[in-house]
Amino acid sequence: MHLRRLREARGLSLEELASRSGHSFRGVVYIEHGRRNPSLITLLNLARGLGVEPSSLLVIFDECE
Repeated sequence: MHLRRLREARGLSLEELASRSGHSFRGVVYIEHGRRNPSLITLLNLARGLGVEPSSLLVIFDECE
């Protein structure tokens, strides 16, 4: 859900994020829905595609403590 919120806040579709990050549409969908755990490289690519710092994708874990 966190990735989806970031994507939607930037007005990006799934297709746009996939294209900007160099990943497949299906891969981004699986990550957004928690069906796939992204590697560090994938997180870096997604952050680049979103135009955010990579740490912003991990902030969700700070909120779980």
